[in-house]
Amino acid sequence: MTEKASFSLLHPLRVRWAECDAQGIVFNVNYFLYFDVAMTEWLRALGLQGDKTMDFFTVHAEADYKGSARFDEMLEIGARCARLGRTSMTIEAAIFRGNEVLTTGKLIYVHAEPKTQEKTPLPEDFITRVMSFEKNAPEITASGRAS
Repeated sequence: MTEKASFSLLHPLRVRWAECDAQGIVFNVNYFLYFDVAMTEWLRALGLQGDKTMDFFTVHAEADYKGSARFDEMLEIGARCARLGRTSMTIEAAIFRGNEVLTTGKLIYVHAEPKTQEKTPLPEDFITRVMSFEKNAPEITASGRAS
């Protein structure tokens, strides 16, 4: 079960009208937009705001819908690193209305050199920042790092 207290980052977000369908319910694809907001805020919390020396590319995204958010509701979007590999990481995300879990997600990002977009190992400084930030240490894979 996804618990709100397990997230080191919880970012507040109010549902905007443009994100809703005709019934005032958040259209399903917008939950991925919310996950992206959480990822940006998670990187900012790591001290990487505006950092152009690191690029991450999404290679996998999934979501499980458990409830619906509606126009003008206040939500909290959680993000946490669940796994660090050699060149990739897995982020778990969740969207909460109060303590109710509305959506959970899993996103896999590959680290790449910004100009060539060639995948590269996660920098040691980045791994150190993640390990210091997260409440629950991420799984480390592939010889101490992700692949």
